[in-house]
Order: sequence, then C-alpha cells, then structure tokens
Amino acid sequence: MGRNDYLLSRKEILTKYQSQADGLTQVEVTKRQAQGKNTLTAKQKTTLWQKFLAQFKDLMIIILLVAALVSAFAGEVADAIIIFIVVILNAIFGVFQEAKAENAIAALQKMTSPTSRVKRDGQVQHVASADLVVGDIVLLEAGDVIPADVRFLETTALKVEEAALTGESVAVEKTANQLRQPDLSLGEQANLGFMNTNVTYGTATAIVTRIGMQTQVGQIAQMLDKVEKQSTPLQKSITHLSKLLTILILVIAVVIFTFGILMHRASFLDMLLTAISLAVAAIPEGLPAIVTITLALGTQAMSKRNALVRKLPAVETLGATEIIASDKTGTLTQNKMTVEQFYQDGKLQAAQDFLGDANNHLTWAMILANDAVLTANGLSGDPTETALIQYYLSENKLDVTALENRLVRVRSLPFDSERKLMSVIVQDRETGKYYVLTKGAPDELLKRSEKIEINGQVHKLDENWRQDILQQNHALALKALRVLAYAYKEISEVPAEPQSITEENNLIFVGLTGMIDPERPEVKAAVAEAKKAGLRPLMITGDHKDTATAIALRLGILDQVDASRVITGSQLDQMTDEELRQKVDQYSVYARVAPEHKVRIVKAWQAHDKVVAMTGDGVNDAPALKTADIGVGMGITGTEVSKNAADIILADDNFATIITAVRAGRKVYANIQKAIQYLLSANLGEVLTLTMMTFLGWNILAPVQILWINLVTDTFPAIALGVEKEEPGLMAKKPRGLKTNFLSHGVGIGIVYQGLLEGILTLGVYWYALNFPYHTNDVAIHADALTMAYATLGILQLVHAFNCKSLTGTIFTRQIFNNRAFNGAIILSALLLCLTIFVPALNGIFHVTSLAWSQWVVVLGAAVCLVVIVELVKAIQRRK
Repeated sequence: MGRNDYLLSRKEILTKYQSQADGLTQVEVTKRQAQGKNTLTAKQKTTLWQKFLAQFKDLMIIILLVAALVSAFAGEVADAIIIFIVVILNAIFGVFQEAKAENAIAALQKMTSPTSRVKRDGQVQHVASADLVVGDIVLLEAGDVIPADVRFLETTALKVEEAALTGESVAVEKTANQLRQPDLSLGEQANLGFMNTNVTYGTATAIVTRIGMQTQVGQIAQMLDKVEKQSTPLQKSITHLSKLLTILILVIAVVIFTFGILMHRASFLDMLLTAISLAVAAIPEGLPAIVTITLALGTQAMSKRNALVRKLPAVETLGATEIIASDKTGTLTQNKMTVEQFYQDGKLQAAQDFLGDANNHLTWAMILANDAVLTANGLSGDPTETALIQYYLSENKLDVTALENRLVRVRSLPFDSERKLMSVIVQDRETGKYYVLTKGAPDELLKRSEKIEINGQVHKLDENWRQDILQQNHALALKALRVLAYAYKEISEVPAEPQSITEENNLIFVGLTGMIDPERPEVKAAVAEAKKAGLRPLMITGDHKDTATAIALRLGILDQVDASRVITGSQLDQMTDEELRQKVDQYSVYARVAPEHKVRIVKAWQAHDKVVAMTGDGVNDAPALKTADIGVGMGITGTEVSKNAADIILADDNFATIITAVRAGRKVYANIQKAIQYLLSANLGEVLTLTMMTFLGWNILAPVQILWINLVTDTFPAIALGVEKEEPGLMAKKPRGLKTNFLSHGVGIGIVYQGLLEGILTLGVYWYALNFPYHTNDVAIHADALTMAYATLGILQLVHAFNCKSLTGTIFTRQIFNNRAFNGAIILSALLLCLTIFVPALNGIFHVTSLAWSQWVVVLGAAVCLVVIVELVKAIQRRK
C-alpha cells in the first residue's frame, strides 16, 4: 500500500484511498479503525523466566555446572556453592542486558506525535495520532512531527527534516505536484511525508496513506524484530575452547579410570575419585569469571574515554573489527549546516576571511531575507537559514539584533519550490529608504538580475560576469556545497501586495555563499589511524552521491585514485544479494541508501567473514546497528531507537572515540588471551602431573591440594593479567577477524609446551625427592616428595604468570613490575600457598609436611629452569 503514491495525481490519490478534500466521515473513520491503530508493535517478547533459562544454553556455563557437580562429589561443597553462585549471577546479568535491548521498539513508539490536526466531516479536529486511519486528511505546519506516512495535497513553502530517516542533513523541499519518474529513492519522493519526520518550514495538507507498522518507520521496527543477533567473536572463541576442553577432560578421565581399573591400581571408588581429581585439574573453573571481570574492567576504562558499553562482549568485539561502516550525517559530519565559502566582488574566499559588516548588502540579504528566529534557546528555523545567521553570531562578528532593529521587515515574498527564491522588503530606519533583499538558487536569481555590485560600485551584469558567477557556482557545487545567491535593489514605495514579477526583477547581484554540513575536525585523523590499524572505514549515507563523495575525499575515506568507489541505493536495488556479496569490497561510499540497504551492506561484508562495526544516530540506522557484529550509537545526537539498538554508545558523538574503543578492545582480547594461556598451561601441567603419577604408580596429589592450587594460583594472577597495560605496537597489527581464536598466533603451542614443561619439572622434583631424600623413613620420604611436588606445581604457576605478561616479549624489562594489581596477586597467592606448608595446623588438612631449606632450593630451582627455557623459546620466536 502506498509504494508508488508519488506517481499519482491529487485526484487519483483521493480516489485510491476513498477520501475527499473535506476529510472522512466519522462513520467511515470508525469503520477503518477496526483495521488497526496507528501505533508501532513489537513481536511477542519472551518472559523473564524464558530469558533466564536461555542463559544456561552456553557451553561454558554447562562446563561450569559440571565442575560444580564434580567438586560437590569430591567433597568440596564450598567450591560447588561458589561456582553455582557465579552461574546464577551470570544468568541474571544476561537477562538484564537482553531486557535493555528490547527498548528499541518502545523508543520508536515514543517518537510518534501524540496528537494531530485532521479534517473530518469538513471540520478541523485534534485527535490522538494513534487514532488516525488511512484516508484521513491531516494539516501540518512548522514544528509538527508528521504522524503517519502521507501524500501531500497542498503545500506552501514546505520543508521537512528527514535526517533521522534518510540521513540527509538538509531539510527537504516538499511539493504537492505529481512526480513522473518511477523508482525514486526515499529521499527523492518529494510529494510524500514519512512518520516521525519534522516539518521545519511552511504548511501543508496531506492524506494519510500508511499507518502503524505499514509506515517506513514501522518497517524499520519490523526489521529490528527480525534481526537475530550474531554470536560475538569472543563468544565463538570461548565456545570453541569449551568444546576442546570438554572432549579433552572426558578423554583423560575415562583413560585414567580405565587404566587404573585394568592395572588394579586401586579400588573402583578410589579410581573414580582419581578421575574426578583429574577433571577438577583440567577444568579452568575461573575462566568465565575471569573473562567477565576483564571485560568489565575494560568497560570501565572505555567509559572514562566516552565510550559507554551496553553489552560486555562488545568490548572485545571492537578489537576484532575489520570494517567500520559509518553513517555520515551527525557521525562523520556535525549535522549542522555551516557557511564555508563566499563569492563577492568577483573573488572567492574562505568564510574566515570574509569581512561582512553592517553596511554590506550581502550581509543584509543573508540575515534579513531569512525566516530563522533568534530565541533565548538559540536559533530556530530551517537549518540552511539558521546557518546564515549563525555565521555572524559566531565569534560576535556582527550585532545581528541591532541590524534587524535598524532594517525592519515590512513585506515578504515566501519561498516556493517553483521560482526557488524568497524576498523581503525592509525599511532602513536611519535613512527611511526601502530595499528588496532576495536570496535563492543562483541560476534563477541571475535571470532576474541586471546589475552587479563590485567593491560598493554598481556595474552592468554583462555576459562575462554571468559566466564567472556560473563557473564559481559550478565549482562550489562540485565540492558538494549548497550554493545560494543574493541580490538587492532600492525601491521608492512599498507595494500593498508584493508580486514576484515586479519585486524580484531588475536586481543587483551581490554574491554567493557555499554551505555544507562539515566533517568533524577530529575524524580525518581517526580515519587515518583506522587505516593504519588495518581497518577499512566505509561511509553509508542517505545523502546525495556528490555530497557523500566530497566528504569522503575530505576525510580520507576515498582518495583521488579510488574516488569512483561510490554506489547509490538505486544501483544497489538492481543488484542481487549474491552480486552485492561479490562486489562489496569494490565500494567505500554508499549514497542515497535506505535502511534495508544498510542491512544488506553489513550482511554482504559478514558473508566474507568480516567483523563489521556500524555507527549511526538515526532511526534509519537501527536495523543495521543491530545486524552488525558491533553497533555503535551516538549519545548526543542519536535517537533513543539507535541507542537502544547499539552495543556501544559514544557519549561525545566523536568518531575518533571509536578508534580509542578499538584500541581498548584489542587490549582486552590480548589480556584475556594471556589469562587463558596462563590458566590452560597451568591446568595442563596439573593434568600431566596427575596422569604420569597414576601411570608410574606414584602417590598422587590429593583433590584438596589440586583445588587449593587452582584457587590461589589460578584465580588471582589470571584476573590481574586482565588489567595488564597495553603492549607497544598493538595498533600496528592487522585485525584478527573471525578466523582466529584464543589459541591462534602460537598461543596453543605455548600452552602445550609450557604445560608439558610445568608437568615435567614437577615430576622431576618428585623423582628427585624420592631418590635423594632428606629423611630416611619411607613414609616421610613419600610425604616430602608429595609436598615438594605440591609446592613446585604452585610456585611454577606463579612464576609462569610473569612469562604470560607478554606472549612473545621478554619479561626482563623495566615493565616487569608495572602492574600493581599483578604484583599484589602474586604475593597474596604465594602467601596462601606457603601458609599450608609453614603453618603446622594446616599440614594435616592439606596432607603436606614442613620442608627443609635444601628442599625449598630444589623447588625454586625448578622455577628458575621454567623461566630460562620459556625465555629461550620466546627469543627464537622473535627471531623468526
């Protein structure tokens, strides 16, 4: 319904919707209201209980629950309770985040205008916008929010600001005329108005063509409902790791249990407890908590830099980002029209060099041929007109109020889209003279100008001057500047009814202005840094192709070599999804696009396994923000819809903050990777130790010893590794993308050889203690050997934590003790470990004995060996 209404005449549109100029009858309204209300609805939401249960589908959560059951079975009830508490808290947090994300549709509903003026039964009535029906005749004026999708029947100087829907920063001129060209983009459908856009100028009468979920905004709401959020790279990596660990744990437990039974090493129950101990050693119980804590700390750091994180995994996802697709208006640009160039006295000059004063006729025309109003809250009116006055208000270039008091408007000729001009007649109170001041489209204004003012002197506007003006107009237009021309003339008397044919003729041309929605000053450097970091920035906008190209060139998204890498929404419509997927890397700028185009572009990049970040601030950006791997909303200019659909919100609307957030995301991932390398290599060392002890027929470490080592040497240092400072060269690396995981780039190999090394050194110390005993009693010898193995395994892990501060860099630098939290964690863990040996009262609980100093030397010697060997391997890696 209403797709091609812009092709119909006024009579045809009334016939199609069975309406009339005086509006529908109340009987017909009641009948049509049964077909649905003019409101936005969302799909049925899941209950809190359903959301809560869904949190337990995650594989790592299942592993945690298994670990809790294992701990409980092994008699460690306290550990089981702690793990259950972590799982429940994690589920509650997940429910909270999901509930917040569902606010997007509610925010769309809030944007809808609450009441509307309509004609019904020939009378103008105020009705709730929710009660509008298709065929209603609505009356609109400046300041109104359009309450539904409409087709304009009558317009007077109508302009509508559609930035939130189309991305175009300049208010669009609207008409009631029938359009002839088919397949127009949303921004080109000049006789249609859309729900939730704002009338900035003029008045209109329109017929409602679509309501509620059938409107353009309603279709966006449906798209938001249909978007299924993809798993983040972090979640995929943890799932991959969880599967690997699950298989490994099950295989090890079954092999050891079977081996023990077949070799008659112990009873069925003893071997079951041994297998459980191995499982406890293999499961990194603290991993989900450590990942969550690291992400939370990263979130805090980002919030201090104006990047507010709504969903924890988003912190890390930014670090994997390869494509940053950004909306133009309000994100790369300021969403504020600004005068940038002046042409006067036959020369072009930058705005900062223009010396306009209170006696300059160009200044008069800019300020007074203007319907913008200066209020206590700032300028109000059409963005183009407010920009003209703002130029003089900024830096106090001119006392605008004094000029308006001196030159008083007495008559006006409002702008209309046919003649493309507006004029005012003013009286100079100082001289009593009357002047016509005109502004408008350069080509139209030149047709009505006979003279030109140069350096205060009036000359005939000959062909040479005309060509020079048109050439300057063309040059400014090529830079995507919006060009306005200005003229004036003196008249002897004020007509009672000003007419364009008399007042807007025989004018004296005074100049041109070129305006643009300028780029944010910090964005160019941010784009350069993004490219250096291996990221590809894209511009996706509803604005014109020329404007988008010019801004992209100014920002460095395009350069002169690839300036042709621009495609429009209409061209996208002619491509299938498969064609777009094949050609998507050919384009860096997408102009004149609709909301569904943005989603297609994001999906096309995702089809290449690219991690896509999408930034935006408008309603039209919300579906793409939700579809992207990481949605980045704007905190200041962003609509509530876009903010609720986003994963991260920029509090300062600063594109450069995204690069800061990418840096933070990379740092978070690197730190999680360090923690994982530390945890898994330590757990592998434990598993190897227990496995070999079982195979060799030695006494094995007790479950309480394994659990204590896991608690004190795994948890605190691993959390502290999560707050390691950024390593040099972090932003010089290419994005890791989706094809890598936590075990990539040598981490998996590091875990294996370092875990083996820990296990071998621990077993070596145990063997040494048996063969070179401190005591002569057999029971004491085995007790000492087990205690030394316990101490060695714990101390090796604490020393190895230093190795993990850098995956390939040496630890022997001035930065070795630069993390106070890490230093404190190592000291605390060492004390907790040693207390079980040094405090006699704890010896029985932990099945250990007091060690002699000579035995401690052996333990510490093993730790030194670990550091030396790992440093040698790292040195070889660096050379390669």
